[in-house]
Amino acid sequence: MAHARKAPVLLVDAPFFLYRAFHSLPSSIKGKDGKPAGALLGSANAILAAAEEHRPRAVVTCFGPDAAEYRVELFDGYHAQRPPVPSPLAAQWEKTPFLYEGLGWDVAISRDMEADDLLGSYAAEETEAGGRTLIFTGDRDMFQCANDSVTVLLAARGGPQLVDAAEVERRYGIPPALVPDFIALRGDPSDGIPGAKGVGEKTAADILRRHGSLEAALDAAPEGTPLDSAREELLAFKDIATLRRVDVGRPPDRPTDYAGGAQAARELGLNRLAERLAGSAG
Repeated sequence: MAHARKAPVLLVDAPFFLYRAFHSLPSSIKGKDGKPAGALLGSANAILAAAEEHRPRAVVTCFGPDAAEYRVELFDGYHAQRPPVPSPLAAQWEKTPFLYEGLGWDVAISRDMEADDLLGSYAAEETEAGGRTLIFTGDRDMFQCANDSVTVLLAARGGPQLVDAAEVERRYGIPPALVPDFIALRGDPSDGIPGAKGVGEKTAADILRRHGSLEAALDAAPEGTPLDSAREELLAFKDIATLRRVDVGRPPDRPTDYAGGAQAARELGLNRLAERLAGSAG
């Protein structure tokens, strides 16, 4: 009989789920202090649902600044259109580690690198240790991490979708390793990256299939063409889109702590969540 595959580590793009819950749940959901608590509740529910379905050996929730300084230095338009964190969300954000740690989830916070960089670093660490990873996010930039041991659990309408390396290739026409090259050429409006002039998704994939990388495509571009003229900018876009490796430790096995989560939820005034967690603990 074949052995069951090892339980994965679940890596969570915490800012994504906090923002999503903040914008999708009513502000009438209040905590103990009478202030909005929808982001806390909604993000915890999303992670709990993923943990209950995939039974990870550990859950790591990753936090970082919206824009790493070095990325803004490479291109000042990076994330420039994003407004600051709304104060009702910021107030909930501060309480998130208390709730997540109560649930037995690791909380990883970087002061200078983005949550994406932490996600990629933990995934690489897990792969090197012979483990498996699920990256839970709504950010398609994370497709660059997909490989034999890393799958992206993409938050999407209708429920999360499992995106492995073959699915990345099916969607984009290029392997996961070329996702940063693809973003540089095609652009990414959500990050404020304009891409190469006149290059859309199909053209970007075609260029990369023919040349194998952004650098090779730029080397082959005739002098004075749009690609050749935008060389330095496009290389900067690729650098911005490429995740940076951060020094992280591999998390120990730690299942979700329903009793601890119930206690933390109760202290925050999330009574229905506390009841549900206490029921699961029982």
